[in-house]
Amino acid sequence: MVLFSIYSYTQIDLNLTLFNHPWWNNFRSFVIQIGYFQRNLSVAIYLFFIAALFVLQFFALKKKLSGLKLAVVIGGICLFSYPFLSHDFFNYIFDARILTFYGKNPYFYKALDFPADPFIRFMQWTHRTYPYGPVFLLVTAIPSFLSFGKFILNYFLFKAMFVFFYLLMVYFTDKINKKWALILAVNPLIIVEGLMSSHNDLVALSLSLIGVYFIFREKNLPARLFLVLSGGIKYASLPLIVLSKKYKLFNYVALLGIVAGFIYLIKMEIQPWYFLMLFSFIPFMENLVVGLNIFFAGLLFSYYPYVAYGGWDKPYKVAVKHDIIIAFAVLNLVYFGFLKLLKPKKTD
Repeated sequence: MVLFSIYSYTQIDLNLTLFNHPWWNNFRSFVIQIGYFQRNLSVAIYLFFIAALFVLQFFALKKKLSGLKLAVVIGGICLFSYPFLSHDFFNYIFDARILTFYGKNPYFYKALDFPADPFIRFMQWTHRTYPYGPVFLLVTAIPSFLSFGKFILNYFLFKAMFVFFYLLMVYFTDKINKKWALILAVNPLIIVEGLMSSHNDLVALSLSLIGVYFIFREKNLPARLFLVLSGGIKYASLPLIVLSKKYKLFNYVALLGIVAGFIYLIKMEIQPWYFLMLFSFIPFMENLVVGLNIFFAGLLFSYYPYVAYGGWDKPYKVAVKHDIIIAFAVLNLVYFGFLKLLKPKKTD
């Protein structure tokens, strides 16, 4: 994780300095050479780290390590990683900045309305207004306000916010079942997309699993409250509100609702972080979620064209990405098919 976090800076935005110190400048120049000018080497390193994470996940689960202790270590390391596979993290910062620094409503104002702001240099999608739920805006307003308009404080407070929700998720799940907590703590998709790239789906997942904790404690009111709050981060997670410990049918209805949301969201492009919400079903469908590891690996390997060629600016890059994801999805279906065939039949 330390090495992977160091590698993440190979994709640092060329407009972003972070620090002004000779040691940092030398490090930044070195890693940029790998990320931008030695892309074959960069791809090899990236694919190695993704494969290594899945291998280490296997051993962590086999050895039944403490998910909570591992989460503290992994979260602490990822606090210093760079959100190298997406620019959404910087969009979150600026969206909250519109509220806390300019006193405007990001649902009505967009980044392009503040063209002189230096933070715009690190953003994409500057032409859109706020696309997320109001709960996420309120959550991000806290680190944004505490940063006092300073970019470096914004950066690390926002990273700390994601680490906090990751730890919260593992902590509450650990109180229900330690194996489930370990699965969440070491899953590569959660680590890369939730912690390193810092997508707000992690926050929605965390709140939903706190809601699940209360479901297992048979406290219906706080359970539904946290599930609604999860939907207030990303609307696509709203179907989780019907999750139930007693009635399995409701859980399948929730799963169908989440899948329907995926279909709606991926009609233009498949984004790997969308699938983080599937981990909400670990307490109800553990075998299904764990069995999707082949597909999750494909989601992370699908960044090959991004690392190899830079950006998603050409249709062929997106096409390669989708081909990789579809290929791994098919492999996962074949895997499920073999499991079904190998399952011993019930006898009278």
